[in-house]
Amino acid sequence: MNLLKNTDTIIQRITEPLTPLLLIFTRIWVAWAFFTSGMLKYNSWDSTLYLFQYEYQVPLLSWKIAAYTGTAVELILPVFLTLGLSTRPAALGLFVFNIIAVVSYPVLWEKGFIDHQLWGMMLLVNLFWGSGIISIDYLVSSRSKGAPIKNSSL
Repeated sequence: MNLLKNTDTIIQRITEPLTPLLLIFTRIWVAWAFFTSGMLKYNSWDSTLYLFQYEYQVPLLSWKIAAYTGTAVELILPVFLTLGLSTRPAALGLFVFNIIAVVSYPVLWEKGFIDHQLWGMMLLVNLFWGSGIISIDYLVSSRSKGAPIKNSSL
C-alpha cells in the first residue's frame, strides 16, 4: 500500500506543473477545430445556408437562425476559449453546440463522431478545471485579489 501511495505522490509532483500546459493545449486544440469550421461556413455562405436548410436538422430553431447562430458560435467562442477569457462559459457553450451538431447531422455518427467525442472531453476538462494560470481569467482573478492565486484551476 505504501508503494502505491509513494508512486501516486511522485506522479503528482511530476504532472502538477504540467497542468497549465494541458489546459492551454485542450483550449487551443478545440478552439482551432471550431474556429476553422466557422471560417469555412463564413467563406462559403451559400453552401452553409443550403446545408442548414436541407441537410442539418437543428431542433427548435429555423434553419436560417441556426445557420447564423451556429456560425457566430464557431467564430466567437473559440476566441474566448483560446484567450482563457470566460473559459468555463465558453467551454459550456461549445460543449452544448458540439452535442447539437452531432444530433443535428446524423452523418457525423459514421465519420466524425470520434472527433466530436474528443472535443467534448477536452471541453469538459476546461469546464471542470477552468483555464489555468496561462489565461486572462487567471490575470483578472489575480489582480482582483491583489496577489497571485495558488490554485491553478479557475
